[in-house]
Amino acid sequence: MAGEPQADCLFCKIVAGEVPATVVRETETTVAFRDINPQAPTHVLVIPKVHYPDAATLAAAEPGIAADILREAAEVAAMDKVDGSGFRIVFNTGAGAGQTVFHTHAHVLGGRGLEWPPG
Repeated sequence: MAGEPQADCLFCKIVAGEVPATVVRETETTVAFRDINPQAPTHVLVIPKVHYPDAATLAAAEPGIAADILREAAEVAAMDKVDGSGFRIVFNTGAGAGQTVFHTHAHVLGGRGLEWPPG
């Protein structure tokens, strides 16, 4: 069921504390942790504690939590001191866009030049 933890979801297991992660921030609705395969000096994932497969589904069902993710992404950027130089927030939605874990997550990237268009 949408919003409920999924037994086979890696990010649900991180939320539950069953899988370790380098958590940098946590709120009532979100968890932010370092990516295990960083693509920039700052590469943090911000996830909702509720399970939705992608950003579009989350935004339609729980727009307040989608906003929480964006707010936390900005906090992560400030914490890592990349807010002044610029940072990117990326939501990959669907396998064709590179999504590999089907639990909504925002990538916060910064600390190096981020070219456009992205690769």
